[in-house]
Amino acid sequence: MKYLITSALPYANGPIHFGHIAGVYLPADIFTRHKKLKGERAIHISGSDEHGVAIMQNAQKAKKSYQEYVNEWHKEHKELFDRYDIKFDFFGQTSAPYHKEETLVWFNDLLAKGLIERKEEKQLQCQDCKNMLPDRFVEGECYVCGYADARGDECPECGTWIDPLKLINPVCKFCNSKNVKSVDSYQWYLMLSKMHEEHRKWFETRKPFWRKTVTPFVESLTKDNLVDRAITRDLDWGIDVPLPEAKGKKIYVWFDAPIGYVSNTKEYLRSIGSKEDHIKDWWGNNDTKIINFIGKDNIIFHSIIFPVMCLGTGFVNPVSDLPANQYVNLEGKQFSKSKGWYVDAVEAIDTFGSDAMRFYLTSLIPETSDSSFTWKAMELKINSELANNIGNFINRAMKFAHKNWPEGISSQTFNAFYNDHQKGVEEWIREYHELLDSYQIKKGQEHLMSLGSKVNLFITEKAPWTQFKTDQEAAKETIAVSAAYVLVLGAFFAPYLPQLSKSILSYFGLNAESEVVNKIYQGDLSVLKNFFSKDFTLAVEPTGLVPKIDSKLIDELNEKLQAKKSN
Repeated sequence: MKYLITSALPYANGPIHFGHIAGVYLPADIFTRHKKLKGERAIHISGSDEHGVAIMQNAQKAKKSYQEYVNEWHKEHKELFDRYDIKFDFFGQTSAPYHKEETLVWFNDLLAKGLIERKEEKQLQCQDCKNMLPDRFVEGECYVCGYADARGDECPECGTWIDPLKLINPVCKFCNSKNVKSVDSYQWYLMLSKMHEEHRKWFETRKPFWRKTVTPFVESLTKDNLVDRAITRDLDWGIDVPLPEAKGKKIYVWFDAPIGYVSNTKEYLRSIGSKEDHIKDWWGNNDTKIINFIGKDNIIFHSIIFPVMCLGTGFVNPVSDLPANQYVNLEGKQFSKSKGWYVDAVEAIDTFGSDAMRFYLTSLIPETSDSSFTWKAMELKINSELANNIGNFINRAMKFAHKNWPEGISSQTFNAFYNDHQKGVEEWIREYHELLDSYQIKKGQEHLMSLGSKVNLFITEKAPWTQFKTDQEAAKETIAVSAAYVLVLGAFFAPYLPQLSKSILSYFGLNAESEVVNKIYQGDLSVLKNFFSKDFTLAVEPTGLVPKIDSKLIDELNEKLQAKKSN
């Protein structure tokens, strides 16, 4: 089985915040690393989503060309992901020529099959500046909840997918005129209604495996029918509709964006000189499991619209698993850059580093319900768990070994681990694999920390510093067992905290790509006997691995955040 892992294409229109990282990109990264460490073939594909009205509006405000604008955000997002050790096999752009080429293949195929049709419709137009007003080019009062600033595509208050013609008191976002009327127009629609039966048949095969937060939502939207959706707009940024009668119309962002997963896979294989075909060997291969990591706001596109496009063309298999997460909030309220309610992800990584940020954000992954970021909770999480538990154990064990047995610990001293501990660790590994294989990334980290707690308790109870005074061999055995556990922890931290894992493994002269580490990760602990068959000495001098967070710094950051709340 191969694993084609995608994470939702970040929109090239603003900064990535913690909700995005913990809800989508971090779990996808950890899962991909996990599969690769298990020795399985896995690729992680994503890229920037670079079309749409919001991008046009903000590029105009910034007085930049559309391409310049999206290129800047693409670069900034990729740099941030790198800082958080979130790796992609390929991170592309939907404004690239290769993506346009792939999108047109899909459009033309669905058109030829009667699954894209032209429909006459009413559309809002500003009577002062004469611009057509699709999506976010118009705002007004939501006809469902009454929110005053609902957009023409969505109400940010109640989440309704807005019919712009129903907006109350619409306002043109080009010139702020209220002289807005509906006029006769036409667009091309994806005929989702024609694929209702086929989609339902496919969805029934997925229902037993998808999360309980996903399946009922999709069920409610698809049980009776599917609603046709317009896939073109009157815009000047995007992929041209390839029809002579569609001059001035573009393929809209929600149609072309998910095709980016496929186009980026194709470009990835081309870029590495692979002879594999992106369809035959990956997207259309029944031995490939396709996994889309997304937030709950993207469920409609990944569970209904893109699967219909996949089933309709027959080009690729629709998604196998859809681990959609809920929202990460900031002190119980949604992150909002426009309202100033956010934490700068760049400043945070500059201050605390990737290990601390990845550890805390992983603890917030909202797999079953919304979670909430707070500075105080982060301080407690890092200091009480990562520093006091893992950091303290490794520091005590490795420094004691380095001080008292600089010439090395003999191989037979490790027999206590093989005889008394190995079976328990092997069972722990099986449980760990079950959690990560079922996308329970947060619980996987909790399981990892449970092993840390166990061995921290072990060294505390054995107290080798006390044993050493009366029975040096007993103390040496305690440290040998501890060293074996440290190596195991180093291997299993590799998907979660790659920098901490690297530091731990350096004590043994290893790295995450080492065969020894891979075999340990895969559950083959017999490799330990061979590794410790020679006298064990530390490859590098041990140092403190997990610095504690200063409470004063947290207080300062908290005060800064609360000031935003009051403004």
